[in-house]
Amino acid sequence: MIALTERTLSGWGGYQPLSCSVAEPSSRGQLRRILDSQVEHPHVLARGLGRSYGDSAVCRGGTVLLQGNADRILSFDRATGLVRCEAGVTLADLIQVCLPRGWFLPTTPGTKFVTVGGAIAADVHGKNHHVDGTFGRWIRRLTLLLADGSERVCGPDQDGDLFWATVGGMGLTGYIVEAEIQMRPCTTAYFRVDYRRHRNLDATLAAMEETDSDYRYSVGWIDCLARGRHLGRSVLMLGNDARAEDLSAQQADHPFTVAPKNRKSVPIYFPNMALNRLSVSLFNEVYFAAHPDRSSIVDFDTYFYPLDSIHHWNRIYGRRGFVQYQALFPPGTAEKGLRAVLETLGRFGLASFLAVIKRSGPANPAPLSYLYPGYTLALDIPNVGERMLEMVRQLDKILLHEGGRLYLAKDSLMSEDTFRAMYPRRDEFLAVKRRVDPGNRFVSEQARRVGLIVTS
Repeated sequence: MIALTERTLSGWGGYQPLSCSVAEPSSRGQLRRILDSQVEHPHVLARGLGRSYGDSAVCRGGTVLLQGNADRILSFDRATGLVRCEAGVTLADLIQVCLPRGWFLPTTPGTKFVTVGGAIAADVHGKNHHVDGTFGRWIRRLTLLLADGSERVCGPDQDGDLFWATVGGMGLTGYIVEAEIQMRPCTTAYFRVDYRRHRNLDATLAAMEETDSDYRYSVGWIDCLARGRHLGRSVLMLGNDARAEDLSAQQADHPFTVAPKNRKSVPIYFPNMALNRLSVSLFNEVYFAAHPDRSSIVDFDTYFYPLDSIHHWNRIYGRRGFVQYQALFPPGTAEKGLRAVLETLGRFGLASFLAVIKRSGPANPAPLSYLYPGYTLALDIPNVGERMLEMVRQLDKILLHEGGRLYLAKDSLMSEDTFRAMYPRRDEFLAVKRRVDPGNRFVSEQARRVGLIVTS
């Protein structure tokens, strides 16, 4: 008998939590027994650490399968950097094991508290997408537990349709049991970062394009409340791997060792209106002033995971939570689309202080993978009810008009019609799902909302 508990679950944004049945299987045998019990468990869904922002890891009326017991690193080849692990292993775990041996993550999102299974399902990306692509590009093999309880091994050259439907497939093709990941070699745990301020959107986009080939990592903070000639002012943080000779004498003695940081925590939920136009505007002024043009050597934690040092930072948005809105525009419409998004944010006054702009590179073969060449802008938008919903509807119209797209791992509100327009390869994904999960055993609230359900 597998214990079930009732828990209230949501995405990281805390928007519209739902009551779900939760199980934490301790073996593949228990997973198979759950899949065999179609009456007790008509729908199932894997969930990692809950860092997707919306409802993609929530299943009302089904069984949410936590991956906490599937956290073993099974093998690591120090010579080649190939690691095989269970899906519940976190990116933090991989760093802890691989970095001291000269290997780092091939790409990483803005938190290391993500499971490998979640990183594959969301096909996560980072500051180096324009150079190294998404996480899925670095997966060599997957082992999936399918809806009928059978196991299937797949990869780019073995059952490629299933593999690429699983990469970016938001957990809807099956339960990822384990994966083989190609890590990337490094010589230190540090990065050379150039901080560059730019006065407006035009200057920001021009600088990102000009530096594309000079930096492996590129990311920018955008002031969403700046108006007029300062619209889109930014601080770009352009990075490359640091070499041993770039380090101080003390750092060079231990090039893979990073001093532990004092971790802070947000112990309570902030009042719902703590983040308002005035407080965000003040933060933006301080942040812009605190980042003059300079170059610096920083450790991986500081550069990639600044928010990981603040536990429960999502509580600053209050109990009503927030939605994240990550917009992607192709190069030809990026300037116009981003300008329209920033003007809309300013007009509604619901600006995000965590607004991040990045360059994206070529798409991979996954039908639901998010990125293609262009620019992305990620925004945290506080949930203030109908005003937030109306602004998001207007943002959706801008994206659709300019050929843009939303990221499923960040999405909380996208409609089925909008999803169909933004993801023209939807039917390719559904053809694979129909083959491996014709009864819709693997279901999420997001899948229901955007129409990623097999119909007869």
